[in-house]
Amino acid sequence: MFETLKNAFKTKEIRVKIFLTLALLLVYRIGCYIPLPGIQAGKIEAAILGTSAGGDFLSILSTMTGGSMQNGTLFALGILPFINAFIIMQLLTLAIPKLERLSKEGELGRKKLTQITRYFAIVLAIVQAIGIIFTWKSYDAIEPLFGDGQASLVMTMICIVVLLVAGSTMVMWLGERMTEYGIGNGTSLIIFVGILSSFGVSLAKAFKMVGEQWTYIWNIIGFLIIVFLIFLFIVFTDLSERRVTVQYAKQIKGNKMYGGRSTHIPIRVNSGGVMPIIFASSICMFPQMIMSFWPTSDAYVWYSTHMGSGTWPYYVFLALFIIFFSYFYSMIQFNPDEISKNIQQSGGLIMGIRAGKPTADYLRRVNNRIVLVGALFLAVLALVPTFIFQALSDNGALGFGSAFSATGLLIVVSVALELNKQLESQIMMRHYKGFLK
Repeated sequence: MFETLKNAFKTKEIRVKIFLTLALLLVYRIGCYIPLPGIQAGKIEAAILGTSAGGDFLSILSTMTGGSMQNGTLFALGILPFINAFIIMQLLTLAIPKLERLSKEGELGRKKLTQITRYFAIVLAIVQAIGIIFTWKSYDAIEPLFGDGQASLVMTMICIVVLLVAGSTMVMWLGERMTEYGIGNGTSLIIFVGILSSFGVSLAKAFKMVGEQWTYIWNIIGFLIIVFLIFLFIVFTDLSERRVTVQYAKQIKGNKMYGGRSTHIPIRVNSGGVMPIIFASSICMFPQMIMSFWPTSDAYVWYSTHMGSGTWPYYVFLALFIIFFSYFYSMIQFNPDEISKNIQQSGGLIMGIRAGKPTADYLRRVNNRIVLVGALFLAVLALVPTFIFQALSDNGALGFGSAFSATGLLIVVSVALELNKQLESQIMMRHYKGFLK
């Protein structure tokens, strides 16, 4: 990783991309500290850290947004509306023929789909902003800006909703600029930075608690050891792959002989990387966010108690969605029929497997088994260490249990590994260009 960064800084084009990405991330972090007018952040923080209904749910949102939700700032919604819109559009592409045709029309079709996703993300941002503002209202965290009375409170809430939607749109724009002009996936980088910042703040608070009760130092040491072991486990699994050997027959063209070589098709265990866990978390949080329109209703209280974040049904659905999106993402990335066709056209053969449909069936069967292993890995990682972190956090006294769960660890490690691979590919591309020149 450090060697890759050193080589990246030696190349001017990549160095410019790195500095541009860092500048855009700095703009994002500055926006996470711009307070919204009329918001009393202390009451929001007390509700999130306390035991009120929905506190765990808002704690997860706050972690994903780098503490912006907890502090009631401009970027409180973060990139979540865009992620939800992207997930729904991907599912609709498989169900609606017109959208499917657009996805197959090349660059022009993808641009149209991206534009539709942006508009849909703004609509979702409006819906989520209204839900969040009603939740804050239930915490008595909104102070009227235009005098006393109900009308002043309503006007204040409308202004805050507009600012939240504008902030979410700004974050979406920053993510797209990082993807287009910077390094790596801008959406993943924004979540990556948000989780890291939340972890840093929570760890600092945990060390501060040691001054009040010195035995907490053993909780912190245990937490850091488990984090290190999970890091190793994630890296090992993320880099694991099944290699399917392909043998190419010798071909004589003119006076020269071609082929006769052996290569392999790498099938990664965790082919979806960080995306299934992000998609699953967003889908599981979305119903509770919508129901937060009525934070004092019996339905919302029941859902938060029995189905909301932190309950066992929530974890069950999270695991099922992780498995579903692992297969869904694999279907998008890996096409056995296309690979089989390319192997046959190139004179290749998988030993012991006939060319054509048998090869496609074999690749599909192997890929499904590999994806199942990766999906179970993600599901176990999202559930088991979370309970260990909560126990080490002494029922929330230290705070790092909810701030940096195994899901957050997976996102951080996966994004770091993907970023490293993208840097390596860009370095390799520049070297090839230099050689051709």
